[in-house]
Amino acid sequence: MSTAPEKFVWTAENEKAAQAHIAKYPEGRQQSAVMPLLDMAQRQNGGHVTQEIMQYIADYLDMPAIRVQEVATFYTMYNHKPIGKHHVQVCGTTPCWLRGSDDIMSACKKKLGIEKGQTTEDGMFTLSEVECAGACVNAPVVAIDDDYFEDLTPETMAELLEKLAKGEDVKAGPQIDRQTSAPFGGPTTLKGDKGEDA
Repeated sequence: MSTAPEKFVWTAENEKAAQAHIAKYPEGRQQSAVMPLLDMAQRQNGGHVTQEIMQYIADYLDMPAIRVQEVATFYTMYNHKPIGKHHVQVCGTTPCWLRGSDDIMSACKKKLGIEKGQTTEDGMFTLSEVECAGACVNAPVVAIDDDYFEDLTPETMAELLEKLAKGEDVKAGPQIDRQTSAPFGGPTTLKGDKGEDA
């Protein structure tokens, strides 16, 4: 699935973007751009980074290759093998787990016919379990590609996967009738007409 040339180099567009990222940091601190450069390289390479790409970024930023590898292997946002068209990442951290992430993972496995860490035969979906997605208040949360899907049930998860498999658009965000992170039932404070509690 990789679209990388035999030897990885930035596309002309990504070269400009890489320089723009580096320019955000003070002189001598270009290594601070390692995360956005890894992300950009991963996207250019069809969804994963390789040892060659990590070395390229290390050379590009004039930093030890081991430092790039430390970043790339610490964060689950960097993939080290090819992934499917849609990367389904189920948060398994405590708040999501308490709100049913095990059931969400089971629904994904059943619907896709794969286990964690696998990709469907058609290359459409890769299923992963990740640590905190940072949207605990709307647990359980699943990141699919660059979008978060929150307040999921096994049924809504299966529906999302079905729509994606058909190439249909899906609505990111809360999957229930909730405005942002408001509690169930809506806001509970500052409801009076003069700003006092009702």
